[in-house]
Amino acid sequence: MQDQHINNTPKNLESSLGLTTSQPIHWDLSPERLVEITLELNQGRLTDNGTLAINTGKFTGRSPKDRFIVRDALTEDAVWWGDVNLGFSPEAFDRLYDKMMAYASEIPLYVRDAYACASDAYRLPLRVVAEFPWSNLFAYNMFLRPSAEELHSFSPEWHVICLPGFLADPAVDETRQSNFAVLNFTRKMILIGGTGYTGEIKKGIFSALNFLLPHQQKVLSMHCSANIGEGGDTAIFFGLSGTGKTTLSSDPNRRLIGDDEHGWANNEVFNFEGGCYAKTIDLSREKEPQIFDAIKPGALLENIGFKEGSNEPDYADGSITENTRVSYPIHHIDNIVVPSVGSTPKNIFFLTADAFGVLPPISRLTKEQAMYHFMSGYTAKVAGTEVGITEPTTTFSAGFGAAFLPLHPAKYAELLGAKLEGMDIRVWLINTGWTGGSYGVGSRMKLSYTRAMITAALEGKLDYVAFETLPVFHLAIPTACEGVPTELLNPRNTWEDPAMYDQTALSLAQKFQNNFRKFETETASAIVEAGPKS
Repeated sequence: MQDQHINNTPKNLESSLGLTTSQPIHWDLSPERLVEITLELNQGRLTDNGTLAINTGKFTGRSPKDRFIVRDALTEDAVWWGDVNLGFSPEAFDRLYDKMMAYASEIPLYVRDAYACASDAYRLPLRVVAEFPWSNLFAYNMFLRPSAEELHSFSPEWHVICLPGFLADPAVDETRQSNFAVLNFTRKMILIGGTGYTGEIKKGIFSALNFLLPHQQKVLSMHCSANIGEGGDTAIFFGLSGTGKTTLSSDPNRRLIGDDEHGWANNEVFNFEGGCYAKTIDLSREKEPQIFDAIKPGALLENIGFKEGSNEPDYADGSITENTRVSYPIHHIDNIVVPSVGSTPKNIFFLTADAFGVLPPISRLTKEQAMYHFMSGYTAKVAGTEVGITEPTTTFSAGFGAAFLPLHPAKYAELLGAKLEGMDIRVWLINTGWTGGSYGVGSRMKLSYTRAMITAALEGKLDYVAFETLPVFHLAIPTACEGVPTELLNPRNTWEDPAMYDQTALSLAQKFQNNFRKFETETASAIVEAGPKS
């Protein structure tokens, strides 16, 4: 599909969006053609291996305070309104939509028809209408790509309108500032304006699925990576940024289902996406060979720097942003599952980088503990990661992705509990953070040890060892693990001053309790009781 599909295709935007325009509308162009147009418009440059690199402009990351959900009869009693889910009136949406269509009628547009959800039972047809060709390339990379036959008769259920050049007027449009992302579940539409950051497209659909699948179809939507072993066993990995989710799910002995967004139906785990959106700051082939080798023609690099006088990327350059990224279709990775679907998981890993050195490197959770820690979504930032942070600070993000959860976190936890009920599924809490003391005193857990513990769990070797209980957090800790020094397994034993460990553990437990209070009124008492006791 090349330029012959401009304005003479049987598809049109008038019937689906009410958009009338005399400007060119480019339908489902190939990645190669989108790269050519981007270069012709001076909106990007090629790296030394032919990968397109672009700059997303003012915004190099999501803007959570400018993401809204239309508050109407469908969402009023279902959405967990508050700091994460900000309400937006239907009338303001309609006015904003009309203004965006007027803007869109004056510019060329790049349209991409695609799917979300690799499961046939839950597949969501969507249409992305973009102002920039590289935004369209991002959609090609990140969503599932229909066949030529499917494209011919494609009928979208959802629309994403992405117009970075359109600026809202907060005084009139009821936005906070000129940029915005607004989800409307009744009109099945996402409006994105004033920002070129492509992640808003991806996370807009993820947020939609986090409402549609759990609320309407009882499918657990998950912010996690997933892979499959040689024996067909599925494992899923939850974790916030910096906990090792991508690294630990990239295993040469296991095939990747997906790296970020999945659904768990009755008997399958399926990828929402058709690609990967990976961080590239400090990227190297040695540290992340799969990601490094996936950066080739067709991939899209965002906001990276270059080595002086060359077109060679400098992945250590964070001068534009530390949130440098690359998107690429999943087939840029060799070791993948096709289609991106696995069976019910046998093992679930919650990853945390505990900078306080309190949590064990591996512990086994009960069903209630799994629901508690799933709702908590804990990790810790260390000194130096942000201005003003001089000691470890806690970060809690429900479901390991609170920014994308329209429903109350208890709803997702209840679904998780229902999936675990009566099933032989192991849930593990993995601390990839500090041991022997807090940050600045202790040391970071060696990646080789973490891999050994995860491998032991995956291979069932921990089913045959004795466990002991860690006080305060009441976590079950294995007393032995192949490839790991025994003294590392109980964190208290790694501290020179056990009394200081006890004090730090009580302090961290209090932080968990303080965070969880906002959930308690809508959470079963058994889950609340499964948390730490200070």
